[in-house]
Amino acid sequence: MSDRVRTALGPLELPNAVMTASGCGGTGRELAQFFDLTRLGAFVTTSVMPQARAGRPTPRVTETPSGLLTAMGLPGPGIETFLERDLPWLIEQDVRTIVSVAGNSVEEYGDLARRLRNVPGVAAIEVNIACPNVEDRGRMFAWHPSAAASVVRAVRDHARPGVPVFAKLAPDVTDIVTIALACVDAGADGLTLINTMEAMAIDTETLRPALTGVSGGLSGPAVRPLAVRCVYQVHAALPRTPIIGVGGIATGLDALEFVLAGASAVAVGTAVFHDPGAVPRVQRELDEALAARRIDRLADAVGLAHKPAGYVPPQVRPEEPEKERT
Repeated sequence: MSDRVRTALGPLELPNAVMTASGCGGTGRELAQFFDLTRLGAFVTTSVMPQARAGRPTPRVTETPSGLLTAMGLPGPGIETFLERDLPWLIEQDVRTIVSVAGNSVEEYGDLARRLRNVPGVAAIEVNIACPNVEDRGRMFAWHPSAAASVVRAVRDHARPGVPVFAKLAPDVTDIVTIALACVDAGADGLTLINTMEAMAIDTETLRPALTGVSGGLSGPAVRPLAVRCVYQVHAALPRTPIIGVGGIATGLDALEFVLAGASAVAVGTAVFHDPGAVPRVQRELDEALAARRIDRLADAVGLAHKPAGYVPPQVRPEEPEKERT
């Protein structure tokens, strides 16, 4: 892998811009069977919660045209087991690890950040605010600027200084830019765009919802245009805020689309389920796509779609004239 795809997310420097999306890489051990995890820009953990959770009953996954619909209910072992078993293994493998955290109250988020404060090997914290707020009739934190900001502020206040905090935003809101601004004002160092979008499917054989939880989160290629739009809008409003683009990325050209919209890094999620080697493949394809466009640094492509037609970044190599035939 060349230095072409190196990137920086604020103070966090990564050897390449492609990582896993939260919830799509298991504990890391599962993907380690297929490739060296140190090749990742970073490994993003499944969202960790204070207590162990079994998640929702099955069926909780169903396929849709160009997508996957899931209602997992954030199953996991809880923070104690994560700190005792899963995180030490990732650190031992020398994997750059971004820990995703989730909770049902502002206090739970703050406590999770506090538990991670003195733990070595945490490259960054990703705050999954697409969780129901039990103190506000179960409405998601991600739907309201003030609620989202309160969670980010609690994590930032309790996290170790210098460890970047990224807020992961949901797309099904009236104005995602307003939510993004609130999170950055509350102390988020960067943003992850986007989380899954609430959707549902009905089984025409049983005549009932396909998922036990009725609705679930839609991911995969079907949401990519929506995710690109969100990245584009937020980058236009916050051009200096690092963005991790997520949503239906399956190829290097998909990744490049997010970079052009304003993402400084991307995360591959649903594609991993049918192609466990998708992340290193997307890394290679993104490198090749930049090279084909004579762009020597990914940073020079970030937000390029916002520039006027004909604009050429200073670092982009001019096209070499064809040699005259003899």
